[in-house]
Amino acid sequence: MKQSSKGLLGILLLGAFPLMMFAQGNSVKTELPKGWHLLDKDQDGYYGISIDKAYEFTRAKKLKSKQVLVAVIDSGVDTLHEDLKNIIWTNPREIPGNGIDDDHNGYIDDVHGWNFIGGRDGHNVKDDAQEEARVYYHFKQQFDVQQLDSSKWSQDDKDNYRMWVKARKTIMGDGIESSVDLLMLHRVLSACVKSDSILQQAMGKAEYTGNDLDTFQTANPETKSAKSVFLYPFKANKIMDMTNKAFLNEFSEQVDQEEKKASAKKTPPRDYRKEIVKDNEEDINDRYYGNNDVMAEDPMHGTHVSGIIGAERGNGKGMDGIADNVRIMMIRAVPNGDEHDKDIALAIRYAVDNGARVINMSFGKNLSPEKKWVDSAVRYAESKGVLLIHAAGNDNADVDTADNFPNPNILHSDYTASNWITVGASSDPLAEPGFRSYTASFSNYGKQEVDVFAPGTRIYSTLPGGKNYGNLQGTSMAAPVVAGLAAFILEYYPGLSPQQVKYCIEHSAVPPPAKVKKPGAEDEMVNLSDISRSGGIINAYEAIKLAATLSTTDAHRNDKIQRSTLSNKKD
Repeated sequence: MKQSSKGLLGILLLGAFPLMMFAQGNSVKTELPKGWHLLDKDQDGYYGISIDKAYEFTRAKKLKSKQVLVAVIDSGVDTLHEDLKNIIWTNPREIPGNGIDDDHNGYIDDVHGWNFIGGRDGHNVKDDAQEEARVYYHFKQQFDVQQLDSSKWSQDDKDNYRMWVKARKTIMGDGIESSVDLLMLHRVLSACVKSDSILQQAMGKAEYTGNDLDTFQTANPETKSAKSVFLYPFKANKIMDMTNKAFLNEFSEQVDQEEKKASAKKTPPRDYRKEIVKDNEEDINDRYYGNNDVMAEDPMHGTHVSGIIGAERGNGKGMDGIADNVRIMMIRAVPNGDEHDKDIALAIRYAVDNGARVINMSFGKNLSPEKKWVDSAVRYAESKGVLLIHAAGNDNADVDTADNFPNPNILHSDYTASNWITVGASSDPLAEPGFRSYTASFSNYGKQEVDVFAPGTRIYSTLPGGKNYGNLQGTSMAAPVVAGLAAFILEYYPGLSPQQVKYCIEHSAVPPPAKVKKPGAEDEMVNLSDISRSGGIINAYEAIKLAATLSTTDAHRNDKIQRSTLSNKKD
């Protein structure tokens, strides 16, 4: 599932429309500027990553940049966006549109990347089920029996049973959890859609923000009523700079997910992927499937992530990405729902085989039935010198104890991949007026499993539509901040290994000036080192200075430093 903030997706409905709210959001009552995540505390007053100071360092050193390819495994990307079209990767070995696999990699016309959740007929997967529902019904006949004999079980049988029990609890519940009122959700959504239609006509534009709506004046009773209905959730949830389209898109997705959860108690989930993709999902060697449509059904999430990493800098349009000499390879593998392990494993391998040096993965789920395939792909990336960046998740949970997949911990082994960074979401205290911390209220954390924190609240970036921009938040946004920094380091010090880049990012991370709020615990103050390995928020200036001290001719020694200090073994 795309790791957007549950602040944007988590609808809390307590029986009446005025109580519908997002758990976290963006406030119009602050002066937090667009692009605050790039700024410097000393120079600008905001807890960003000091990217301008980092570029000043490279200019002072008279360093020349070398282009870096970053793969984004996500929902899709708007390849025609004004701030992205010049930085979208184009496969130099492929002739566009000729229907021939010119580069002989098994993927026909993979001009800008590949879509592993598309069909050969051009249709694409948009929606999919929870992994828990898929697992529960897949193993129900095998394990849901009265006389269960486990005496001759293999290790796979034991793993599958434990996974099935967890899925069953999630799907069937424990009898005490409160259920979402789907009828009320649909009424709220319908009221918002109707009001939006009226407002678009009255305001004379198809897209507007909560701020635009707040200043809009009308004497028409129907329009005034529509304004009141639609403005309330923006104000109540402090998302005034979100657009109407983004709000309705996220709200609709949440309603869809709640419907799927309710349906899964009685009915096996629809196999969306099988209907469209038509590969043998149980065979990892059946790998040449999908299509080349990397925009597909819903590219909002992937477009936003891509812009954070590398939207064209200095062109006077919209916003600036972090890295100034990158190309973005889009690999579509993440639907509205939980991703499939096979698609993720093959997406990682595709990225590695086609030259990516950094892979951003802003998605995650609670179960991984084919983790061994993903682990194998992670080890493959490690062997080829590719750095993997993963979002920690948005359940304000301790992922030292709560499952979060994918992860770098190799199944049935003490080994932890050395080319992996797990990212939690930091914040400026102004970004969440109801929480006010250097941590984001929604972020997952973990003293062992979360490596660093990076800005993840109110992140302004590209949105689909050619010229659209807006704020989203989540560890989905924090991960590409780190991916952008990794690419920036590699631009100017291309000889560094993934382990050295990881070393630079983590050892230069800056501890916040005070204790932070433990995500999900308003009254519990902790050191950031209590909930992450590095105990710091990434800083591009400090990271590039550290990178300058590492000798590329001494890579082996520095790899050993990285492995010994941050440990490639699980503690």
